[in-house]
Amino acid sequence: MTQSSVIPLRTPGSPRINAGELVMITVLGQIASPLAASSPYRIGQDGVPRVLPGTGGIVLSHRVGDPCVGLAGDHVEPGASIRNEGRSVKGERDGSNLALQTLTCIGNAARVVSGSCAGRTGVVTGKHGGIDTVLVDFPIETLRRLAVGDRVQIYAYGTGVKLLDHPEIAVTNCSPRLLARWGLRGDRGRLAVPVTHLVPAALMGSGLGRADVVRGDYDIQMFDPATVRRFRLGTLRFGDLVAIVDADNRFGRSFRRGYFAIGCVVHGESTVAGHGPGVVTLLSGPQSAFSVRADTTANVARVLNVRRLSAPRAALPLAARERRRQVASTARQAVGSR
Repeated sequence: MTQSSVIPLRTPGSPRINAGELVMITVLGQIASPLAASSPYRIGQDGVPRVLPGTGGIVLSHRVGDPCVGLAGDHVEPGASIRNEGRSVKGERDGSNLALQTLTCIGNAARVVSGSCAGRTGVVTGKHGGIDTVLVDFPIETLRRLAVGDRVQIYAYGTGVKLLDHPEIAVTNCSPRLLARWGLRGDRGRLAVPVTHLVPAALMGSGLGRADVVRGDYDIQMFDPATVRRFRLGTLRFGDLVAIVDADNRFGRSFRRGYFAIGCVVHGESTVAGHGPGVVTLLSGPQSAFSVRADTTANVARVLNVRRLSAPRAALPLAARERRRQVASTARQAVGSR
């Protein structure tokens, strides 16, 4: 691991930050086992019970940069999911995992420190609330050899970062490395930010009601077909950088006209009411402080040079796809019975 992968150099044109004030600290987690409830079923927003893979574990079929809609899964976390299972003697019982969740930033470097992959490195691509995991991408050959329980150390760096020329914009969960490579630029006093999608705040569901945004995410609901088509939400990918319109995420997640919350898509779709692809907040402030521009390549897989980015492709969410198949099957049966 090179020094620049841990403490990046500022790229030409990227915003000035308070780099000299920032503290790097290591946090640790273990690759978390997938969890299941007493019932294997998830009841969908359409009332249909389904048995699907979900959170935790090591996902080999999907990584950051791949589509997160159109999967037979629920809240799928790409790459390796880690959580600190140790109990703290001081303070909160789960204080160690709270520190992992709080201090880790997207774009931080990670290193495996136990097991057959010890010494292999990866990058943080997300944080998932509720299940309280941190998501780390590794090269596929590493993912195939990792095991549940392997320990991963993260070089947490970025908490407390500020944009010196844009004080009205709050930065959270965002490493200096991501800020330097995102393509952020000054634009006549505003901050130009490339994003793949604009998402109405009215669609945001699970994750509302917290007083902070440094842990976890909140979800894009995808149960209205016309809205999904209008905003191209079927093309969402893990790692897409998106702007939530009329959302103020500076001190929690709130609907507020004239504000933006800009974040990263970290987990996949869900059939459960109020849930969907999760977004971790990176930047938030008044819309007058931003110059948001469309860029289909605004994804952390490309920005952080993690891997080749999948081309956007429209897919129906799982419940809508199943309904379409059912309608088509019913129509075929009706024709066959004539």
